[in-house]
Amino acid sequence: MKNAAIAAIAATALFVPGAALAQAYPAKPVTMVVPFAPGGGTDTGARILGQQLGQRWGQSVVIENKPGAAGIVGVEYAARSAPDGYRVLMGNLGTQSVNPSLYKLPYNADTAFVPITLVAELPNVLVVNPALPVKTVKELIELAKRRPGELLYSSSGAGGSMHLAAVLVEDIGKVKLTHVPYKGGGPAIQDLIGGHVQLSFPTVLETSGFIRAGRLRALGVTSEARSPALPEVPTLAQAGLPGYSSASWIGLLAPAGTPDLIVNKLANDVRDILATGDTRQKLVAQGATPVGSTPSQFRALIDADRKRYAQMIEERGIKVE
Repeated sequence: MKNAAIAAIAATALFVPGAALAQAYPAKPVTMVVPFAPGGGTDTGARILGQQLGQRWGQSVVIENKPGAAGIVGVEYAARSAPDGYRVLMGNLGTQSVNPSLYKLPYNADTAFVPITLVAELPNVLVVNPALPVKTVKELIELAKRRPGELLYSSSGAGGSMHLAAVLVEDIGKVKLTHVPYKGGGPAIQDLIGGHVQLSFPTVLETSGFIRAGRLRALGVTSEARSPALPEVPTLAQAGLPGYSSASWIGLLAPAGTPDLIVNKLANDVRDILATGDTRQKLVAQGATPVGSTPSQFRALIDADRKRYAQMIEERGIKVE
């Protein structure tokens, strides 16, 4: 009996610090690493979410942009951070599910992170500079066939969702476009607006404002259904590319070894924020679909998309430039 009592006390002693850890977290500012330059969809989503988390916690959420090498620089930086919940990663489809099939990574993609939650799904949109003399997808395809390889499209980097969305257009439309990769969606969009490239496939979230202002012309969204933020814009399948479907996402991850109590608290807090209030309205208004999954659900999505895009990359012979 005495030994049992001692064991119970010891178990309680182990449990209480863990519970206290979750209750106290965060006790200081939290850094959210975005592995791209400011202005892209991942960065925009991180800033919207970070502002609301900061208000909920009474602690600052600092957005730290670490662009380079299709997101690999920032992801490696986050992976090497202390597993204490004070530096987390806002990853996306490209960094977590596509890069492992394209690059020799300086970290183990399977074990470097613990998934926290899928924040939002982000359909891409085919946009062109208004100076390009096309107003529909069919007109764009016809122009590309007359001028093979002459039309330039920007992306956030080789293998990212913007790049793969364009590859799928080339495949279904049977055209040849020329890829111009940038260090993030923000610079890719700015050079499109500036006329240095003719088209691109950014997310609806990061371009809806430019489309409404007339600085970009939207021809079609990449998702299976139209975007609530751009209801007048058809899907690419509706616009003349039958069977077309491709969309990105953003989600939070923590360095491997982060305590489950902290991971679950982060997941629960994000889900609460996405379910109601200002955060959801802001994301929906810009074309994102808020989700808020469990860690295990997010892990399943990462793995499924990794398998899907590995097959696409192999079948189409996609290589990083």
